[in-house]
Amino acid sequence: MKKNYFVLLLLVFCLSAVPVFSSPTNYTYNYDFWREQVASPDAYRVSAYILGTSLGVGHLRDPQGLFIRDNRIYVCDSGNNRILRIEVREDGSHVVTSNVSFVMINGERSYFNNPMDIFENRNGDLYIADMNNQRVLILDHNWNFIHEITKPDDLSFDEHTEFLPAKLVVDFANRVFVQARNINKGLMEFDNRWEFSGYMGANRVVINIIDYAWKLVSTRQQLENMELFIPTEYSNVALDKDGFIYVTNATRQTEPVRRLNAMGQDILIRNGYEKPVGDLTFGTAANISGPSRFFDVVAFDNDSYACFDNNRGRIFMYDFQGNLLYAFGSKGNREGRFDQPAAIDRMGYALYALDSGTGAITRFDLTKYGEMINLALNEYRAGRYESSAEVWEEVLKMNGNYDLAYIGIGRAALRQGDYLKAMRYYKLKHYREGYGKAFQLYRKQWMEENLWWMLLSLGIIVFLPGIVKLSIKTVKEIIEA
Repeated sequence: MKKNYFVLLLLVFCLSAVPVFSSPTNYTYNYDFWREQVASPDAYRVSAYILGTSLGVGHLRDPQGLFIRDNRIYVCDSGNNRILRIEVREDGSHVVTSNVSFVMINGERSYFNNPMDIFENRNGDLYIADMNNQRVLILDHNWNFIHEITKPDDLSFDEHTEFLPAKLVVDFANRVFVQARNINKGLMEFDNRWEFSGYMGANRVVINIIDYAWKLVSTRQQLENMELFIPTEYSNVALDKDGFIYVTNATRQTEPVRRLNAMGQDILIRNGYEKPVGDLTFGTAANISGPSRFFDVVAFDNDSYACFDNNRGRIFMYDFQGNLLYAFGSKGNREGRFDQPAAIDRMGYALYALDSGTGAITRFDLTKYGEMINLALNEYRAGRYESSAEVWEEVLKMNGNYDLAYIGIGRAALRQGDYLKAMRYYKLKHYREGYGKAFQLYRKQWMEENLWWMLLSLGIIVFLPGIVKLSIKTVKEIIEA
């Protein structure tokens, strides 16, 4: 019996030493009030790693464009001058349904030359930024030619300026917005008849006061050698469910991510601890230095959005208030890491990230932790504040250091009129703006609830001495009488 018991213990020990394999994980983190990285459970995990060879179309070479509509994934295989349409089947498999390298125009083949981006509008028409051909192609869903946009006949374009469309989106009114290389006046706008109508949403010029002062006293030769005060060009563009345009900048000379309305004004909300800029602290390692450089952005239906960092290969997810939900990913050659981040898009809540260095597409799916965070945001956006707070409580059970859960509970309590609870949760995570608002509303509520006895007390203080004096006088007169 003892021998059998010993064998059983040995077997348990051996089994415990065998590694358990699961879907690849990533280092996921957030930042606290003190701007320090705080590790958290994974919000996303790799569920598919897609290569051209696994799709049966050979290696993808320097792919640059990625667009998703419903279950269709479009990939601009720029180095191979072709565009792939991939469908995701119900069983989760990815199948290439189109492999196109040219379009028929007037009975002749017109080949793509470095296609950089593609967009499918609501009607199913395809818009392709065929950069080295200096055109934007408009095709129907079956890849039949409809029209092409070429270099506009505009004074801003001289004979030496090339029209190099790199990224594009098409809004609900079928207006085309193009981010073109070497154009720093904003997005090029074409109306629904594909005629050039101007620029929109140019970046602000950021002027260093020291450089400006130096320019005032510099000679002409010195001025010619100095850097000009000119806007920077965008690195990418995306459209959200409401028709607003998200743009990214690969430099911190201006806001790294912006949300533009029809007037080109930035309406992105930035109410978090810090602005949505990616990493708050960074060092120098593996020949990587400097701040995050957002190279693409994608917006979700709950108004959260994900930014793809080209510098360190990280994905930063922000909520509708600009709070960092979580960040994950890095540079590298294993699944879940990237060599040269190029583009990002989504299918529901699943993220697809394109790596131009390895020619791979990585699919990330939400974990239970990520699902709960998004559920809490959705409940809040739908006005179900009590349900939102309950979900945030569940998130805290998974990650007790998650600042946004405390803030989310406080935000829900604030909406429900429980200002003391909101103040308590806001104070726990040093959310001063929220605490100040909750305190202001609590003070107003307290004043309204206690106004009657405050007025009564004031009346007593004002009139009681006179009443007492009159009573004494009356009693005295009665006694003397």
